[in-house]
Amino acid sequence: MRPHAFLFGVAFALTQTLPSFADAQQADKLPSVGVILTSPLTSPHYQAFLQGLHDLGYVEGKNITVVAKSGEGDPNRFPDFARELVRLNVNVMIAGGDQGLRAAKEATGTIPIPIVAVACDPLDSLVVSIARPGGKATGLTCISSELAGKRLQLLKELLSPLTRVAILYNPEDRNKPWEYKQSQEAADKLKLTLRAYEARSSIEIDEAFTRMVDDRTQALIIFSDGLTVAHQKKLADLALAYRLPAMFGFREFTEMGGLVSYGASNTGMWRRAASYVDRILKGTSPGDLPVEQPTRFELVVNLKTA
Repeated sequence: MRPHAFLFGVAFALTQTLPSFADAQQADKLPSVGVILTSPLTSPHYQAFLQGLHDLGYVEGKNITVVAKSGEGDPNRFPDFARELVRLNVNVMIAGGDQGLRAAKEATGTIPIPIVAVACDPLDSLVVSIARPGGKATGLTCISSELAGKRLQLLKELLSPLTRVAILYNPEDRNKPWEYKQSQEAADKLKLTLRAYEARSSIEIDEAFTRMVDDRTQALIIFSDGLTVAHQKKLADLALAYRLPAMFGFREFTEMGGLVSYGASNTGMWRRAASYVDRILKGTSPGDLPVEQPTRFELVVNLKTA
C-alpha cells in the first residue's frame, strides 16, 4: 500500500482503568481531552482546534476539560506528556505529528486508541482503508508527500533558472524519507539537483542553514513536521537573513516572513479535528469515521519577502 503523509492531530479514546475516587468524580463531571503538540499553545492551529470545539458547543470548564501540553519546539518531551495524560485518565488524546503519535501509542500500550491523525502517515499500519479505517484509527491527511513534486515544479517556475535545491527535514519523523523519495523522483524529471539536510533540533536547524550557504544552495524546501511547524518563524527569519528562497507546506510560514507556501490548511485540519473528537466522545467508533483528504490547496507568496 502506498503511504500517505498525514498532517496529524491524533485523537485517542482511552479505555477506562480503575481510577481513584477523585478521578472518578472528575470523569463523571466532564469529558476530558488531552493534547500534545510541539508548537506553543498560542499557535494558530491549536487555537483553531479550541475554536472548533467551541463551535460544536463545548465550553472549557463547563462541559469539557482540555489538558494541553506543549513541547515548545522539542518533541523529545512527548513521551513524558503522554504518560502524564494517561495517568490523568483523559477520555480522548490529541497528538500532533509522527513523534506525538508514537509517544501516545507507547504510553497507552494495549489500551485501544482511536486516532485522529493530522500530519503523519499511519495508513499502512493503523487503518485498513481511507473510506473505512476500521479498528482504532482515523484522521485528516494533508497528503504532503503527494505534493512533493508540485512544490518543486512551482519553485522552479518562480525562480527560473534553478538547478540546486536543498531539502530540510527532521529524520525523527518516519514519513519524511518517503516524502524525500517523492521529491527526488520529481527532481529527476525537472532536471534539478537535490541535497538533503537533517535537523532534529533548533540548533541543528542553524547548522543546516550554514551548510546550505556553504554549498551554494539556490533554493530550499522545508518538510513540515512538529519540529519545523514549531519553528516556522525561525526558519523564515533564517531564510531571509541568508537570502535563500524557501518554500513550506503551510501558509503560516509566509505570514511569518517566508517566501512561499503550498499545501492544505493546517489550521483548517485542526479545526475539523474537533468534530472527530466530538463524535468519538458521543460514542462513534473511530473505525467508522473516514479519513479526510484535502480537496483545496493554497499557494501563498509573501510579496514583501519576494
